[in-house]
This record gives sequence, structure tokens and C-alpha cells, in this order.
Amino acid sequence: MKTILADLILSAARAVAPDVLLPPLSIDRCRDPRHGDFASNAALVLAKLVGRSPRGVAEALVALLPADDRVARVEIAGPGFINFTLSAGATLGTVLAVLQSGHGYGRSPAGSGARLQVEFVSANPTGPLHIGHGRGAAYGAALADVLEAAGHQVDREYYVNDAGRQMDILALSVWLRYLALGGQNPTFPPNAYQGSYVSDIARSLRERERERFDVPVCGTLLEAPVPDDEREEYLDALIEHARMSLGSAGWRIVHAAGLDTILDDIRADLHEFGVEFQSWFSERSLTDSGAVDRAIERLEASGHLYRKEGALWFRSSIFGDEKDRVVERENGQRTYFASDIAYHAQKLERGYDRVIDVWGADHHGYIPRVKAALTALGFDAERLEIQLVQFATLYRGGQRAQMSTRSGEFVTLRELREEVGNDAARYFYVMRRSDQHLDFDLDLATSQSSDNPVYYAQYAYARICSVFRQWQEANPGLAWSPPAQLEALSPLVEPEELALITELARYPEVVASAARAREPHQIANFLREASAALHAWYNNHKFLGVSPDGLEVARLTLAAATRQVLANALHLLGVGTPERM
Repeated sequence: MKTILADLILSAARAVAPDVLLPPLSIDRCRDPRHGDFASNAALVLAKLVGRSPRGVAEALVALLPADDRVARVEIAGPGFINFTLSAGATLGTVLAVLQSGHGYGRSPAGSGARLQVEFVSANPTGPLHIGHGRGAAYGAALADVLEAAGHQVDREYYVNDAGRQMDILALSVWLRYLALGGQNPTFPPNAYQGSYVSDIARSLRERERERFDVPVCGTLLEAPVPDDEREEYLDALIEHARMSLGSAGWRIVHAAGLDTILDDIRADLHEFGVEFQSWFSERSLTDSGAVDRAIERLEASGHLYRKEGALWFRSSIFGDEKDRVVERENGQRTYFASDIAYHAQKLERGYDRVIDVWGADHHGYIPRVKAALTALGFDAERLEIQLVQFATLYRGGQRAQMSTRSGEFVTLRELREEVGNDAARYFYVMRRSDQHLDFDLDLATSQSSDNPVYYAQYAYARICSVFRQWQEANPGLAWSPPAQLEALSPLVEPEELALITELARYPEVVASAARAREPHQIANFLREASAALHAWYNNHKFLGVSPDGLEVARLTLAAATRQVLANALHLLGVGTPERM
């Protein structure tokens, strides 16, 4: 309806100001229904351009508005706002429109099929996914679904960090646990990966390979204690010792044992969480294919690199970054940043209109350097969009759970899902703006009360299902079907009914707004408000066995439309629709 009213206003504005380049003219829902259904500030915007009073422009616009049966009344309010009240037919028509569109209600071609890629989660495969990763997974999946509903073509990608130092630390951790299982007693570095999952991987490796990798560890590298400021250098030395002791073939097997086990677990965890990807992109493939070399060569050829103290630096500061960045260390090893440059260049070369990365909030400072590199390579950096996800803190029994993948003291996503269920986890993760800190209240998430937002929305859906089960019991052998004529809905005149219909009509606007703002939490907000409208109607009016004739049909039709919209919104967030609660 907003689009229809916008076209009416635009037609009138062209007549009032034929020689003026018209700016966007907004149509918004009235906050107070006593003022009408929609309001426009078109007169206030045009008044500045034509040199007339806003009130005078509003009167001219109203006089020139094309007639439309869907508009019952047009009024001028305040300094020149134009308020629209819809006809009863336009209001009630929403109910039939929902049922005719079914699962497609709320979806639109507004995105014009633009190709988007959403890359999210992309956690290092060095341990199980924890609750922080879960928020990125829920947000990224919901964002991709909302963008698709708004008419975009969306690909979902997971960037697998299967190369680099963190994976080497994991491989070392597995090998040391493997040696311990064979009777050796190597000192385990405190900054290696400590979790019990490392021992599980080592145990599987020993069952498969027996004593194949029982190589004595150099005693000088395991002398303790190691000063705190030397721990990382010590770890690097131990990794190099492991490489040499195992040989390249043995190191690859140990490395793969950790990577493959954890990556398989991540895939399974996300699948169980209802999160799927079209692509799992390997960081290692960037090096193997020469993509990193080519990116560095392009930057060097264009004069954007220089050597300093043996390292190769990118002049990112001239593109707005706070300082220059190293792409190759003194020892010739490429940095993570070098891989990221190649990866993002490769993503844009795939032809996406826009690529959206979902990062943890602690990566905020990384944005300028990546965009600087893309600009230096000749890409439009605006095609890269970063959405930040703040940390999630889990509270259980009033106690805050700490998370650290290396220490092993963390709460996994799987543990959270097992405790509260997928539906509560998916909903709670996205019910706040992604860039706001989230305190995940387990007590609330598992409660069966109206204070629990996911329970509140699902209970609204289940209540409607209960109504239709009762109707079926009273009408055995019959199949309920909605009326085809708008007149059948004319008995819907109660304030609670009209308020609920208004919520249903808002849903397509909410989907479009959530897509534009990259804010799936707008869908969660809608569910809360639509559920409240449903519960208010349900608590104040009977659905079955009511008179006069036709009221039951009308109310069942509105109930069916509400059930459809609730289902559509819940599914966008990856939340189920239980028929009984």
C-alpha cells in the first residue's frame, strides 16, 4: 500500500512542481491510528523547492491527488502533513492477499535480482563452535534469508582458515597429546590448544596410525618454565621442530587430522542449527592457485608496496588506514592480511554486485585496511560491506561463562542448543541489533511464559492451530477453505481485528526495511507486535460458534492469514512453527 500511495503523491507533486527535480517523498505509517493509516511529508519537502508555505503546498497536492477507491479519506495535519485513511476494502483486502500469496507473502522483487554474497561464521577450525560463533551464524543466516525475501540472489559462503599459524598450533597440540598417549610425557605449552577435543583427535590418530609418529621430542624445547614474553616464540620453535621431526608427509597427516575432524564437526553443528552454505572456500587454495602471489604482484607493480627492515609493507595509510600494513614478513612468510587481500579480490572478481562480510566486533579495525587494498587493486571498495556482530555472553544461574578456545574453557554452540533448543537459540541471537552486546539469559530462553519472546510468538501460532483443530472436530469430513469474496470479511469490525490486520499489512514493509538496513531483528520485533495483536484478539473474542452468520468464517479467515504471516516471519529467522504447545 505504501507504494500505491507514493505513486499517488508523486503524480500530484509532478503537477504542483513540473519543473522541479523531485527528491524522494516519504510515506510512513501513522503512529496514532486516530490520524489515519499513512502520512506523507511531501508538502514540507516541496515547499522549500517551490517557495510556498507547506500548508499551501499540501492543499495543492491533495487537490491534485488521483482518485483511488482504496483511499477513504485524505486530511492535512499540522504544518502540512498529508494523512491517508484507507477504505474498509483496502484494509480487509490484506487478509485475502496473505492467503493468496501464502509462503510468498512479504517477499518482493525490490532487490531486482542483484547478486549478493554473504560470508559469515568463518571461524578458525581449531575447535568446536562456541556461543559467540553461534550469534554470527544466526545473524548471517537470517540476513541471507531476509535479503532473498527482498528479491536478491544470495550465495552463502564460509571462509575456511585452513592455513597459517593457528592451524599449525592445533597440529602441534594434537601431536603432543598423541605422544602422551604413547607413553611419552612432553611438557604441554600453556598457549597451545588445551581442550579435551584435542585429546580426542589425538586418540583417533593413534588408533589409525599406531606408533607411526612416536618421534622423541627435543628436550631443550620442552624445558620449563618459559618466560611469559617468550611463549609465542617458544611455540613457533616447537612447531618447527615438529615439522622437521615428522617430515613433510607426516606433518601433513597430523595437520589434516585436526583440520578435518574439527571442520566436519563444524559442518555438522551448523547443519543441525539450520545453517547451510553454498560454498566452503579454502584459504589454502589461495596460495595453491597463486592468487596471493598475483595480488602482491599487482600491488607491487602499481607502487603500493615497499620494503622496510626486511618486510614488505602495503601503503594502506594513503587510502585512509591509520598505518601501513605488512603483507610479507622478514622470513618471507605471507601474513593473514595478504591472504585476505587475495580472497576479497577473488570474491569481487566472481561478479557479485555486493559482498557482505559478517565479522566479530573485535575486527572493526580491520575494515579500513581491506578496503584500502581493494581500492589499490582498482576495485570499487563500496562493493564490500562489513556487518559487525558483538559478543554474546551466556548467563547460567547468575554466573557468566568464560570462553577461550585455546584453554578449552568455553561453552559450545552445541551445548547451548541442547539446553535451550534450536528455536530459542536462533531467535535470541537475532532479537537485538547485531552490533549491540547480547546477554543470553538461559532462564528466560527456557521459560514457558509470555516474557520469553520466542515462546510468545510460537504460542500465537499454536493457538491458531488449536482453533482449526476445534473447527475440524466440529466439522468432521470437511476441509476448511477461505472465502474468495471480500464481502465475506465485512463482519471484521472490532478494534482488535483491525489492529491485527494492520500488523499483517505491515509485514512486507518490515521485510523490505530489514533487508535495506541489514537488520533481521526487525523481523523479531514484528513477531512480538503481531503476536501481541493476535493474543489480544484471541483473549477478547470467540472464533467458533459465533453469530451473526458469517462472523465465524470471517474470523477464521483472519486467523488463517495471521498463522501464515507468523509462519513466514518465523521461518525467516530459522525458527520452527509448532502446532501444539
